This record gives sequence, C-alpha cells and structure tokens, in this order.
Amino acid sequence: MNGSLGPSDGDIFTPPVVVRPPTGGARPYRRVEIYGRAVGKAFTAADVAEFIRRAGVDDPDLADPELVGWRGGDETVWTAD
Repeated sequence: MNGSLGPSDGDIFTPPVVVRPPTGGARPYRRVEIYGRAVGKAFTAADVAEFIRRAGVDDPDLADPELVGWRGGDETVWTAD
C-alpha cells in the first residue's frame, strides 16, 4: 500500500453509491455518484433511488450504509442550511 487515499473522502470503505452534500441556492440538489462516476443531480430521495434502480438494483434500501454513503446529512437533508 502506498498510503494515498482515493476519492473516498478519507473513508476506508466507500459504498458503491455516494450522495454528496446539498448545494445552496433556490433549488438545492445533491450530486449522486455510483462507483465514482457522476450519474446526476438528485432533488429528493426518490431521485437517488431511481439512479440506483437504473444501475440495476431493483429495490434499493437508501438506509443501507453498505449501499449508500450520505455525505453532509442523511436522506432527510436536502438543504445546505
């Protein structure tokens, strides 16, 4: 191991889906990444679930930390306040 960290925000384990912190502004959103690739902007938890379904998971559990890593708040946080 070379001691460098990848784009996992310092986590040793990064789940396949990462939901970034909410943006500011009039219509905040959260960026969603699957396996490190940006897949879109989510305005609600339902949007996150849809991105995961499109990636092949039929019934995603958004509360499963082995599937989804929420950064800057859990699935109930959608503003930067």
